[in-house]
Amino acid sequence: MVTSPAATTPTRHPLDPDPAPSSKARAVFALGLVGFLTGAFVGGVIPATVALLLARQAARQAYAAQGYLTGSAWIRRGRRLAWAGIVLALATLVVAAIAGLLHLASAPSGPDFAPGTN
Repeated sequence: MVTSPAATTPTRHPLDPDPAPSSKARAVFALGLVGFLTGAFVGGVIPATVALLLARQAARQAYAAQGYLTGSAWIRRGRRLAWAGIVLALATLVVAAIAGLLHLASAPSGPDFAPGTN
């Protein structure tokens, strides 16, 4: 009969800090969500850009904290939402440009003279 050793949980050093949630990670998610929701109105570019800049800082801080700063899932979700908001804003601008070009193409060109004018 073979006995397996008892599973022991690794003990932490008493001076190690407790893992703490990153407040920037939640801010990235909130700004990304606002950027996504207002992306179709082109105003979502600003919060989405701020979310991407803040996500970079938060990810660097989390890496430097060596696992004691949590919230990487919130950063990932916020980045995805921010990029989606930027894509929505760009799509809105492309649709508006096409609509403007179609409107210009349907308008008569040149001066409009009365009938019978040479």
